[in-house]
Amino acid sequence: MRLLFAALFFLCLFARVSFAAGSAVSTERAPGVIDHASRVAIISAFEPELTTLLANVKKPKKYVANGVEFTTGTLGGKRVVVFLSGISMTNAAMNTQLVLDRFNVTHIVFSGIAGGVNPALSVGDVVVAERWGQYLEILAAREVSPDKFAAPAWMDDVKLPNFGMMHPRPVGVRSKGREKEEKKFWFDADPKLLAMARALGDVPLADCDETKVCLSTKPKLLVGGNGVSGQAFMDNSAFREYTFKTFSANVVDMETAATAMVAYANGVPYIAFRSLSDLAGGGKGENEIETFFKLAADNSAKVLMAFLATWK
Repeated sequence: MRLLFAALFFLCLFARVSFAAGSAVSTERAPGVIDHASRVAIISAFEPELTTLLANVKKPKKYVANGVEFTTGTLGGKRVVVFLSGISMTNAAMNTQLVLDRFNVTHIVFSGIAGGVNPALSVGDVVVAERWGQYLEILAAREVSPDKFAAPAWMDDVKLPNFGMMHPRPVGVRSKGREKEEKKFWFDADPKLLAMARALGDVPLADCDETKVCLSTKPKLLVGGNGVSGQAFMDNSAFREYTFKTFSANVVDMETAATAMVAYANGVPYIAFRSLSDLAGGGKGENEIETFFKLAADNSAKVLMAFLATWK
């Protein structure tokens, strides 16, 4: 009898331990919503871009999911969840989807720095593009003769000019409310949010940093035009010129178009504020990003804060 009770005891103990271990794995693999309050997701790619914003979050509360730290609270009077996507298209897409899965997000706003593609723009300017495309979604075409490349007819479905072997292509996307995959190149920012950005007027932007290093021109805000994103940091004047002429792009970065695609797929409105930290290879000397990334990040944050303050 004692042996029977002992066996039953250890069997029950083993079952409890196994159940607890199984529950922990289940919770980790199938997490639920962290916070049910309606919030605007504020995203930046790397830490200096988020510093000013986090400093202004009221009643911050931090959460961690998949190693990403999310801060909830209010910013400019709006309930927000603020976080870093990480640099790159993959990080931006992955963590934009993560915030949509774990929080009750009504809108997505990106704030950060970018490279200037439009020759009419200068370092420190802030651009709010109407739409974003993935310009490095490409076909690497076959070389048919010296310096001449040809794409297979069945793949050349965008009809945009190529840069050597690089032929731009659309991406396939499945989205909320659509039964089939569709091919898209451009992902539009929300028209209502763009109208609010256009109504901002003059936002005071810094032209000197904390060390008194100053820009040669007074920064300005531009709402409209195109932005492009890709997996490469651009610092090449010839490729910059091609990108401007081919896509009519004002700015280039490594995240926004990926976030825009995820927003579109989920039916969530988005807008992005990007301040120029460098000219993507168009400057007279070395790339300017190390000198002006903090100034540019702060200018982007200033426009975002003004935007949130006027958001009814």
